[in-house]
Amino acid sequence: MQMVQDSSQSTTPAPDAILEDLRRLGKNVNGYLGETIDIESTLTQLEAAATTFGWNSEVFLTVQNLKLVAFKRISPHPGPRVYISAGIHGDEPAGPLALLQLLNENRWPDKFSLWLCPCLNPIGFALNRRENLDGTDLNREYLRPKAAEIVAHVEWLERQPRFDLCLCLHEDWEANGFYVYELNPESQRSMAPIMIASLEGVCPIDTSEIIEGRPAQMGIIRPNGESLNRPQWPEAFFLHSNKTRLSYTLEAPSDFPLKTRVAALASAVRATLDSFVGGTGSAA
Repeated sequence: MQMVQDSSQSTTPAPDAILEDLRRLGKNVNGYLGETIDIESTLTQLEAAATTFGWNSEVFLTVQNLKLVAFKRISPHPGPRVYISAGIHGDEPAGPLALLQLLNENRWPDKFSLWLCPCLNPIGFALNRRENLDGTDLNREYLRPKAAEIVAHVEWLERQPRFDLCLCLHEDWEANGFYVYELNPESQRSMAPIMIASLEGVCPIDTSEIIEGRPAQMGIIRPNGESLNRPQWPEAFFLHSNKTRLSYTLEAPSDFPLKTRVAALASAVRATLDSFVGGTGSAA
């Protein structure tokens, strides 16, 4: 690590050099310092993959020429309705890339109807920061939306049917490994252990007993109903209150290589969909 000499011969770390060393080591301090993505290219690839495999596409907002887009594919057969989102924080690139990988794999269960919002904050990625253009953390806006992105997203969600399952893809730059939040008030069969099991050999699990100030067990957090009283709602709370009774927020650990985080999110989504039966939330 580079050091700067002052007149008294003491040594003081050079801030820019420290950040560069941390980036090289894949470590995140006071925020995400890791690999980034070209969001315009990623959005183009997402739309190309969706078109190739027959998804319907709807742009519900444009911010400085960057599209907030939703993809929909409805099965002709009765089956589960599943919603998946990613990219609400511009410093969490693994989510949009995981959905890109899943779109290109095209291994979705035949009887599932699917709704995808692959990047809810494209301008955040363009600016290489968590927030949107106005400095707003969009994932705190869902109780009383004011940001244009969330107003438009909520309006879009309100036009959709209820979902049997919702998955929100995230990353955590402070995490020791992968973990997941479960909102499951009717005690449907949990998908969380299936997600965790799918990551063996892919990504470490955060086994801390306390994660983000909440009790956890083997990478699974199950907040109680009092959490909904928080004045700032994330997307998962809006979905839980208005669109589903079974939702999961998946958190990949940002200290690990981007390739690992993408693989972890994609593996967890894939395993969940392969095991999910439907409205009962049971597993095969």
